[in-house]
Amino acid sequence: MKRSTAVGLAGALVVVALVAAVEQKKQENDINGSNEVAIIQTSDGDMVVEFWNDAAPKTIENFKKLARSGFYDGTTFHRIVKGFMAQGGDPLSKDPAKEGHYGDGGPGYQIPAEFNHHEHVRGVISMAREDKPDTAGSQFFICFGSVPRLDGKYTTFGKLVKGDDVLTKISEHSVKANPAGEMSKPLDRVVIRTIKIVPASSVK
Repeated sequence: MKRSTAVGLAGALVVVALVAAVEQKKQENDINGSNEVAIIQTSDGDMVVEFWNDAAPKTIENFKKLARSGFYDGTTFHRIVKGFMAQGGDPLSKDPAKEGHYGDGGPGYQIPAEFNHHEHVRGVISMAREDKPDTAGSQFFICFGSVPRLDGKYTTFGKLVKGDDVLTKISEHSVKANPAGEMSKPLDRVVIRTIKIVPASSVK
């Protein structure tokens, strides 16, 4: 009996040690940012994005920096294409008077592409860019469905883990032709009120 009790106690101590180690690792990840998520607070509700740190670390670093600085506050999803995606992150979209130039704005610099193996499927967030690869800045888009033609050509860096119903609301906004003739200009402003970067453990 004494031997079995000792063995049982040793096993319990091992379990406690493992739990403590997992918790410590979780706290370390929260501190260094690898377990952070983005809460995109919009006029249609909140969406939570989980980052793919292994796929696009520099892109994620840039996105977090802009979010923390308040860069995205008051911007809009200025381009909504039915069955495709919603695009936002243009600082010009804060000003209704600059509507004719929505899609042209950025942070004043461009970042290198980080093409990866993650596919463009519903809920995936990816960087918008110009014709050349290394031309992304602040604008991003969230897919409404599968878009395989973009795979390996645009930088995916995360996916919604909460707020799919909000994504549906955004996709259902009525649109009209933009200056280029594309049916993608929302009739109502779909505002990104703010984007918060928080520990994943704080989101339930």
